[in-house]
Amino acid sequence: MSVKISQLFDMEALRRNRQRAAKSYDKFAFLKDEAALRLADRVDLMRRDFGLCLDLGSHDGRLWQHLAPLGKVRTIVQTDPAAKFSNKFSLNNGNPTKVPFVVHDFVTLPFADKSFDAVFSCLNFHWVDDLPGLFIQIRQLLRPDGLCLVNLLGGDSLKELRASLIAAEQDISGGFSPRCAPMADIRDVGGLLGRAGLALSVADSDRLTVNYPNMFRLMRDLRGMGEQNVLLGRLRHPTKRAVFLRAAEIYQNKFGQANGSIPASFEIITLTGWAPHESQQKPLRPGSARTRLASAVGTHEITPETSSL
Repeated sequence: MSVKISQLFDMEALRRNRQRAAKSYDKFAFLKDEAALRLADRVDLMRRDFGLCLDLGSHDGRLWQHLAPLGKVRTIVQTDPAAKFSNKFSLNNGNPTKVPFVVHDFVTLPFADKSFDAVFSCLNFHWVDDLPGLFIQIRQLLRPDGLCLVNLLGGDSLKELRASLIAAEQDISGGFSPRCAPMADIRDVGGLLGRAGLALSVADSDRLTVNYPNMFRLMRDLRGMGEQNVLLGRLRHPTKRAVFLRAAEIYQNKFGQANGSIPASFEIITLTGWAPHESQQKPLRPGSARTRLASAVGTHEITPETSSL
């Protein structure tokens, strides 16, 4: 029996936000750059090349700009919900070049099974309703020993902004509305690759802090990234100006630093997994070890027969 997935996000609103952001995205892409560098560093450490690859949610091709100089990815297909990003050029060894681009969201991936040697995604999957289902699709797209390497914003991201907006709306309106996406916890997403049938899965996270002169500059950057609120339950009318003024005051009072700036936290969760292949290392069966742990570490082994209270 299939499990019904609750829909939290308005994909049409996400597309509109990214369409508006496309024209000047390069001015606000510092977070995408940081996340893309982390993915490129991992690829650089791998002792293999990748032929045909897929970039889900490419924005302006920034991940490819970091991967291309490594010489380990031969061809990449880019996808994004916003068609305006297709007009952007990507760099290949320092030269501007067009790459294949598909306008597509993150719901049903329109590619044949076993088409790709690697699937990448950089800071997109925090807008996905059915994340387990998406990883199953990625697993199906990968050839044997193909790589899944993605990162997304984690649950600690924008915690200061979230707390300030909730407190301000409660003060002004007596309640609060959904304003920030419920982002994933690393403990929740860490097991999704294994559940999708991917092997050798690893999950880790980095935390970045960006300092801003005030809350309104932070919100401007989020708009420039196309990262505004797209929750289906969001307010459909303009928020009172008093709410934002109160939120900025709370943000400054609660989180402000001695120099007058405010911190904005971002957590980047990175997930790595591989399509199964016979060449990959496999864990030993329980009880098949030939050397006792006690002997390996040079200690005396205590058994139930020799132990005492």
